Amino acid sequence: MNQFNSIIGHSPAFESLLRSAQVVSATDVTVLIKGETGTGKEVLANAIQKESNRKNAPFITLNCAALPEGLVESELFGHKKGAFTGAVSHKQGLLQAAEGGTLFLDEINSLPLSIQAKLLRFIESGECLAVGETKPYKADVRIIAATNADLLNQIEAGEFRQDLFFRLNVVPLDIPPLRQRTEDIEDLSKYFFSQFAEKYAVPETKFSKLALKKLRAYSWPGNIRELRNLCERLSILLAGKTIEPENLPHEFFGNITVDEPVNSDFVLPENGLQLDTLEANIIQQALSRTKGNRSKSARLLGISRDTLLYRIQKYGLATQ
Repeated sequence: MNQFNSIIGHSPAFESLLRSAQVVSATDVTVLIKGETGTGKEVLANAIQKESNRKNAPFITLNCAALPEGLVESELFGHKKGAFTGAVSHKQGLLQAAEGGTLFLDEINSLPLSIQAKLLRFIESGECLAVGETKPYKADVRIIAATNADLLNQIEAGEFRQDLFFRLNVVPLDIPPLRQRTEDIEDLSKYFFSQFAEKYAVPETKFSKLALKKLRAYSWPGNIRELRNLCERLSILLAGKTIEPENLPHEFFGNITVDEPVNSDFVLPENGLQLDTLEANIIQQALSRTKGNRSKSARLLGISRDTLLYRIQKYGLATQ
């Protein structure tokens, strides 16, 4: 099975990304995956590995931001016994452990400058030098790096080596954030709901059309990871239910996609207003316009019929 076919996404920008990744997977070229937190950079790197000639060899991940600076060099290149205090035995580095396979360096922007120089040497020559050793060793390992930061800005700030950037950026793959591929939210949520229904042995949950509309208008700062977490929460708390807008957390209301300009014909009066009075008035207008048809009124207002009925009862509104 082609690994890229199992990655969910049909938006034009995402399909273009997958096509590029498919081509790249057939080579040994160094890859730099760019994308915001939670967009699935490791998932893409894993697919590239599994579709490559190295698919039967190790795929090892190192989060460069997860280790103290003093341990990164030893973790990557290994160390000799006695090389430093606490080095009580020889340690194999991740580059040796990944022999024949792929090393995925996540958050490469957090790699210390001193280690960047050694990584550059490895990419150019295939040679590594363990801490405390004087003789380098060779390793056949493909490097896939990922970042959620603007490396060009870091280069200008003196925080990232320009020569390493050029070596990593041979084939850049930019993963679009979820707010730029909102047409994929429905398929992604179906997949997550199916996963969690099986995991927790509960009936499968789903989003209503109105709830999906609300989700597509949200900015998704946590991207796919945030959607996954939402689906897990709803699968547990509202198992087997159809999720309506009123079941969504408060952050999904009044949130405009950050890539879209704010555009509203309504201007809040300087002295404020009574929100309940305004809501009741708007609902009454919708009922009058539809001659009391509650389903049509709900569609006009962008809410579910059950929500409309609740508000009619709440405000004691008359219907025709």
